[in-house]
Amino acid sequence: MTAPTPYVFFPGTAREALGFYGDVFGGTVHLNTFAEFRRDDGPGDAIAHGMLVEGPVALSGADAAGDERPVSCEGLMLSLLGTAEPATMRTWFSRLTEGGRVVDDLQVRPWGDWDGQVVDRYGLHWLIGFAGESVD
Repeated sequence: MTAPTPYVFFPGTAREALGFYGDVFGGTVHLNTFAEFRRDDGPGDAIAHGMLVEGPVALSGADAAGDERPVSCEGLMLSLLGTAEPATMRTWFSRLTEGGRVVDDLQVRPWGDWDGQVVDRYGLHWLIGFAGESVD
């Protein structure tokens, strides 16, 4: 079975962003430059295609070029509900807040599960949540 993989156009920060996500979530980052793809619509060292693979989160992206607009998350969240153990989810939330903005702190909800939202330093809006952990 396959699942949708977000493909993000970054405003010249694809190398840095995909590296950050690889550091946060684990996995392997593959990057190809405009020069490698023989593209001349941006700087040769800009990222024409990048992927975070072989980890719990799959993400692809590139540096926006030409008429491509860079990412702006409105009305969209990347949901990581129950995708890892609670301790891992807490770490992901904490790491994504570095240079980002907490929208809704990670907290226990009336129904007993935990969740929170953060917009990270690259503009992606994340929903992190898990079940099965008691209040500290």
